[in-house]
Amino acid sequence: MAAEGEAAALEFTPTWIVAAVCSLIVLLSLVAERCLHYLGKTLKKKNQKPLFEALIKVKEELMLLGFISLLLTVFQGMIQRTCIPEHWTFHMLPCEKPDEKAGEAATTEHFVAVGTLGRMGRRLLSEGAAGAEHCQKKGKVPLLSLEAIHQLHIFIFVLAITHVIFSVTTMLLGGAQIHQWKQWENGIQKDATGNGPKKITHLRHHEFIKKRFKGIGKDSIILSWLHSFGKQFYRSVSKSDYTTMRLGFIMTHCPGNPKFDFHRYMVRVLEADFKKVVGISWYLWVFVVIFLLLNVNGWHTYFWIAFLPLFLLLAIGTKLEHVIAQLAHDVAEKHTAIEGDVIVKPSDEHFWFGKPRIILYLIHFILFQNAFEIAFFFWILSTYGFDSCIMGQVRFIVPRLVIGVVIQLLCSYSTLPLYAIVTQMGTCYKKEIFNEHVQQGVLGWAQKVKMRKGLKAAAAATASKDESTINADSAGPSVKIEMAKAGDDVEVVGNTG
Repeated sequence: MAAEGEAAALEFTPTWIVAAVCSLIVLLSLVAERCLHYLGKTLKKKNQKPLFEALIKVKEELMLLGFISLLLTVFQGMIQRTCIPEHWTFHMLPCEKPDEKAGEAATTEHFVAVGTLGRMGRRLLSEGAAGAEHCQKKGKVPLLSLEAIHQLHIFIFVLAITHVIFSVTTMLLGGAQIHQWKQWENGIQKDATGNGPKKITHLRHHEFIKKRFKGIGKDSIILSWLHSFGKQFYRSVSKSDYTTMRLGFIMTHCPGNPKFDFHRYMVRVLEADFKKVVGISWYLWVFVVIFLLLNVNGWHTYFWIAFLPLFLLLAIGTKLEHVIAQLAHDVAEKHTAIEGDVIVKPSDEHFWFGKPRIILYLIHFILFQNAFEIAFFFWILSTYGFDSCIMGQVRFIVPRLVIGVVIQLLCSYSTLPLYAIVTQMGTCYKKEIFNEHVQQGVLGWAQKVKMRKGLKAAAAATASKDESTINADSAGPSVKIEMAKAGDDVEVVGNTG
């Protein structure tokens, strides 16, 4: 046993093994780095700046993961030597704690089974035993075992990679669905006519109004919400929806350009939003900590949490469909017939709290939470096995996996395309309405104007300050005289009393 323990140390490992392993790790790292580099060059060559920025975001996430990995590696000794009272470890356990003797046997067996076979497994056992012995002398237990740190390390990487894969998959599938609308855009621009005579449109016979307008009154509101809920599952956006919302956007934001490529603008906005979706924001890491905290034996927390993204996704889909219905209601309730085409009026009032951007943050959370569920399942499966107590019962596992698949498909084929077009029905347009060169020019101009305003405000403040100083100096003697007179009056009144 002593010889085996010494063989596991680096000083007793053959140099050719060390060199070979280091070469393999460096080679794989360089290959991955070069692949990302060439992918970035390809995106820049094809003028895909939003996707290139999303790639930069992925690199930032990988750098963050590398830093987390470094911290876990550097501080694992200190964490293991941090001792806590043993009774603290009896609460909020993912699994029931076995008896003391059985526990020691199970722990030893678990180290060998979970750790890398051979030297790595013996190293975990020896270092874990050293940390436990250090705390045992104090009558305490380690804060976190070396094995737990190692597995937490792996889980964080699995979670991040799964989130990126799920986000990319969602964007690819959703983008394929949105790409089908390109033929509608081409057909509209091809059929576009000049300034000919405008025909009278009876709204009740217009396809968009017929499909979306459900009458007036309280009953129609309930019916409209129910219809919006069901519409997200089948042909969430029809050609009449696309045509009407496109015209409403153009007549509101660029009426002088009736042949504006709305589809291209919409895709560019979606690509810019992808940069936000693919990252892991700080509040998502907070959710990870909360989810890990609530993974208590008998609570079945992950089973119940799996319904949260599903309900959110259904609520978002219903809301986006209802925004289209509201646009139809706004027109149909005011007119019975109009001259020309049906033109809807975009407004932020149709969205939650008057902010269409909220939808993007919710989709971001949904994709991350779904990735967390799937990543946690495969991590437990590969680390502990299907029959592990931390995996849970089959009747709780299967629904979670089914819900995860449903969320991925529904978000890709329905919710994301709905988000791409309906959020353009807000009061403001995005900067992607301009091409890249115009964007840079407008942003540069805005910065110069802001700088000039700041300089003018600073100059005005300085001038007013100087003027007030001069006025105070000139008015000083008179003010003092008036105050002296007032003081004399007060004193006289006081003496008289």
